[in-house]
Amino acid sequence: MLLLRLAAQDLLTLNSRRRMVPHLAARWRHFRGVDASLSERSAWAESLVSLAQDLVAAGRGNVEMIVECAATVDDDDRPGDPRLIDVVLVGHHPEAACVSVQLVELKRWSTVTRVEQATAELVHVPGMGRKKHPALQLRDHYEAFTGDRGPLHGLDFECGGFAYLHNATDASVRPLVDVDAPTGVYARVYTNDRREQLMSDLRKYFSPEGGASEAELLLMNMGLRNTPLLDAMIRSRGDDTVFTLRGRQRRVADEILETASKVLPDPLRPALVPDERRVVFLVTGGAGTGKSAIGLQIKAELAAGGHTVKYASGSRAFNGAMQEHVGYGDREFKETFTYFSNFVRPPDPPLDVLICDEAHRLRERSTNRFWKPEHQGTKPQVDELLDASRLTVFFLDEGQSVRPNEVGTVDLIKDAAQRYGAQLLQYNLREQFRCGGSDAYVRWVRAVLGVTDGEPELWTPDGLMHIEVADSPEELERTIRAEALAGASARLVAGYCWPWTKPIGKERRLEPDVRIGDWHRPWNADSDAFCEGGAPPSKIWSVHENGLDQVGCVYTAQGLEWDWCGVIMGEDMVRRDGQWVFRRGKDRKDPEAGVKRVAVPGSFDPRVKAGSVDDAEFARLVRHAYHVLMTRASRATVLYSTDEETRSYLKELVGQVQVHGLRPTWENLPEQARVPHLRRPRRGSRRRRQSVALRSSDPRLF
Repeated sequence: MLLLRLAAQDLLTLNSRRRMVPHLAARWRHFRGVDASLSERSAWAESLVSLAQDLVAAGRGNVEMIVECAATVDDDDRPGDPRLIDVVLVGHHPEAACVSVQLVELKRWSTVTRVEQATAELVHVPGMGRKKHPALQLRDHYEAFTGDRGPLHGLDFECGGFAYLHNATDASVRPLVDVDAPTGVYARVYTNDRREQLMSDLRKYFSPEGGASEAELLLMNMGLRNTPLLDAMIRSRGDDTVFTLRGRQRRVADEILETASKVLPDPLRPALVPDERRVVFLVTGGAGTGKSAIGLQIKAELAAGGHTVKYASGSRAFNGAMQEHVGYGDREFKETFTYFSNFVRPPDPPLDVLICDEAHRLRERSTNRFWKPEHQGTKPQVDELLDASRLTVFFLDEGQSVRPNEVGTVDLIKDAAQRYGAQLLQYNLREQFRCGGSDAYVRWVRAVLGVTDGEPELWTPDGLMHIEVADSPEELERTIRAEALAGASARLVAGYCWPWTKPIGKERRLEPDVRIGDWHRPWNADSDAFCEGGAPPSKIWSVHENGLDQVGCVYTAQGLEWDWCGVIMGEDMVRRDGQWVFRRGKDRKDPEAGVKRVAVPGSFDPRVKAGSVDDAEFARLVRHAYHVLMTRASRATVLYSTDEETRSYLKELVGQVQVHGLRPTWENLPEQARVPHLRRPRRGSRRRRQSVALRSSDPRLF
């Protein structure tokens, strides 16, 4: 849990725009499930602002403030209330030249009296009753941050802590500062009388240049930043576990593995009487909650234990990227990744485990127009998957269904498990790891697109995710290309609002179908082979270095992520009179070029044409498609709409983005965050000993 991460001067800017408290309240409700109390809101408005003002007055306005957070994701997921600290100040130590951290408890107490004469560890606060001395809270936080599992472990750091009672005087809270009060580097207490001393000490704790690099390092160690999935798999070469699953993720993986150990036979000690029990795991969660990380981890661990395991998906883009980018030149590894439609005939003997990622993409039947009639599926596809294995794991997000023939739902899998007499175990993932860990951004996208009810609110920069709106496709491409050339991973994607031409001629030339004024670019190649100019085939467009020259769509982007993502919203979804309007397009033949062009702007996706879905379903699928496209970035999304009115609407919602230091360009990123996207390994380079070495040298890759 983390409500906000901003430099002190940026927090004050946000507060001056009256956006700080609403943002914190929305984050609080998301994590805690209840509305923040009036007292909590007042404390944010008063105490946070007071501390930020003192930092600015001390000349330390660049010091990072991490508000209401737990030491790690694991700590956040403890039973009961998570162990939260009001503020973590992060910067660079001016003398020790290391990470400098101050843990802060903010109290609005104005009067404190003793409860016991012999000690000041317990005090009485009028209107609130008995309270522990703030130093005791800070001691727990200090141990959590600096202990063996804390985010500061292994770093060169200086850490302390203090309580700030800006409404109090020394005399009014004498027990807190008396000689018998708790002591330690975390036990300082500042009142309004000691404000000058506080500012002097802040100058001693922090250098004036700020702490963006140090804050980024801390976020990574807290589990709030992740290595892209494909990069982590490349590091491991698909053999060993490289993901550091956290909190709920770890528990789900452990329970699946424990159940497998009870139900599946030991490959080295076959049972005299075969265990015929079936188990179905259903893991739900939004984009970026770590479903694929869990799936890939349990795949590696079960396979290492001698079990037969396959990883199935309905996405050519995900499987293609995994097979070609990670398993390049390794046939055995590539064959462990397959598709839902490959189980019309169940394997004999059945697999021990079948992992089904993106189960929302399940089809009613396994069919293909190129297959012979006897090869077509005759039963529900979900039944084929259950026939294929003893233990089946489904990862599903109903909000990512983008095709009319995608039938994967929670109810579908529940019904299938019941028909097969299988034990169903269901879990839900909540913590957001995509989009920089910013669940606020994901909720904002869903509200803007109307995927969820309620009026969308003005975007509030939270220090985790960045968003901006471009004025032209040229500006959009310049931004994305500049970041890619600097070292970030980046791609352009668009709604399916232009015809899509197959590669032309023997040279396999790509037609620039995506045409906005004088700006013309091709879709990613509708091909299984490389095209003219080295344009990659569609299944590896997302990861190949030449993919930047083409525009992707929802079908080639789903399940993947990049640092920066440029999203073109077309005429299929435009804003009119305060409402979203959804439109289907029509094409015309261009006699000169010999290809189709736009005659009536709108959607050109053949899967959602008028004859296949009604208007309500069409609108739902278009919303979901843009939801997928707008949640592919881990640091920044740049939006552009071809419609002027829609573009103006998006600009109003994004608001002012010129907040100091928040635009996460490669140049602005701290050194710790500049992790280049990995190239695919050389053919035949897969070695288990290499992956073990990588794992031991970099234990926190995900």
